[in-house]
Amino acid sequence: MTQKTVLQIDEHDDLVVALQPLDKGESFTINGIKVVLQQNIPAKHKFAGRSFTIGERATMYGITVGEVVLPIEQGELITTDNLRHATSEPDTTTLRQHWSPPAPPADLPEGFMGYARSNATAGTANHWIFVPLVFCSNQELLIVKDVLPKVLGITRPTRYESFTEELVRTIQRDEAGAESMSIQSHTISPPTPVFANIDGIKFLTHSLGCGGTRADARLLCGLLADYITHPNVAGATVISLGCQNAEISLLKEEVAKRTAKLDKPLFFFDRQAWDGPGDMTEAMIRQTMIGLQEADKTSRSLVPLSQLTVGVECGGSDGFSGISANPVIGRSVDHFVAAGASAILAEFPELCGVESELVSRCTTQKSADRFLALMSEYRRQAQMFGTDFDMNPSPGNIRDGLITDAMKSAGAAKKGGTAPIVDVLDYPEQVSRPGLSLLCTPGGDVESTTALVGAGANLVLFSTGLGTPTGNAIAPVLKISSNSTIARRLERMIDFDCGPIITGEATIGRLGEQLFKLCLQTAAGQYQAKAVRLGQDDFIPWKREVSL
Repeated sequence: MTQKTVLQIDEHDDLVVALQPLDKGESFTINGIKVVLQQNIPAKHKFAGRSFTIGERATMYGITVGEVVLPIEQGELITTDNLRHATSEPDTTTLRQHWSPPAPPADLPEGFMGYARSNATAGTANHWIFVPLVFCSNQELLIVKDVLPKVLGITRPTRYESFTEELVRTIQRDEAGAESMSIQSHTISPPTPVFANIDGIKFLTHSLGCGGTRADARLLCGLLADYITHPNVAGATVISLGCQNAEISLLKEEVAKRTAKLDKPLFFFDRQAWDGPGDMTEAMIRQTMIGLQEADKTSRSLVPLSQLTVGVECGGSDGFSGISANPVIGRSVDHFVAAGASAILAEFPELCGVESELVSRCTTQKSADRFLALMSEYRRQAQMFGTDFDMNPSPGNIRDGLITDAMKSAGAAKKGGTAPIVDVLDYPEQVSRPGLSLLCTPGGDVESTTALVGAGANLVLFSTGLGTPTGNAIAPVLKISSNSTIARRLERMIDFDCGPIITGEATIGRLGEQLFKLCLQTAAGQYQAKAVRLGQDDFIPWKREVSL
């Protein structure tokens, strides 16, 4: 199969993508017109399919992605010097009434092997979490973290521990002299797990809980309540210092908002009020061990696909993300929605410019109005601090061809597929209905992933063009690469390669179906995400207010 060298994504686009490095003087036919390159065009970058004058709008993905600030010749490289962020005003009048989902896979299963909960949800994992209400309590939990997972056989020795131990033995032999050369290298066998059905003991340490506004304390407690009530969590131990803004009573209020009756063990310890017998840390460990015995009674069983909630995220995006990895994720999302499952599209700064498309997919005017209101308020708050959505693309994004925020957003939105939008959520609200929901989060990788899982995602699909180790404390995060180079280079981080889309060796439909199947294997515990293998337990709450 002959590899394409350029791509016009939409027939109306006047910006064209270089799929491989192109040389000055090469020519291509775009919309029946011969275009001669005015300079070398790096792979992933864009060149002008026509000449532009100052003030004209440039188009990709069929929408406006920028305004011309310097004259651009046909065939010229698009840069931050000649194009700046610009979007069209959203059309809020048209709501789509029909959706044609992709044909389901021929061997679509009736469900997956998950951890069934009493509230008709199911986990893709079974974790116990330790939750500090304030950063002052992190150190106490780190003491427990050093001990409990190892003793329970959950934390396994890594190859780096064996590697380092061997280096130490080499140094000891060298220092002791030749008579020590008979010492044999050895590795320590990991202990047998005490609890067969406990996948992890996780510690949600963070930097918030006090010093900020009362609104931030409420949002933090809301997020922590999300994790405590999450289907991937079997039980929780909460520790409080006692004098912080994020009080135990506030957390209990937020938990009660999310469930009428909590169906899992939840223990509270308050350091300043502790007057119990013995050491409080010992009491925490003892009580948690009792809770773990109860949590271990739940094992995997067949649950319906409707109990899966998939969050979609991108980070370290490049100029190929919007034409390979993100559309493939979007196709798998469409498969999940068609099967009765839920999906969440977040990162509102990276939806700037695609408002009209998303509004048209809302099933109610109320959802459309809320989406636009949340976008407007978020942008207003950003502008109060002297910034705006157009500053979202990082230096790495720009170097790899994402010149404007609108260009980045147009590709990022592809992760949401084509399904109708049934709900619009503000952070830290939770998904309450099947189908695709929008969630207001920042564009930062870990903050947004943390929020997606809080909203109910028990599996996250994360696209990347430049590579990232991002994971989550309680939900598996599958890393999907936009190009095969980064998939090879960062093989230990990447779970799925969409590079064959760029080379023309695969279609979005075929890879979307393959990714859908990998998701089901991951949800059932048959495949372990690379981020899980790396122990990438990221957890960063979104701080929306200011410190006092």
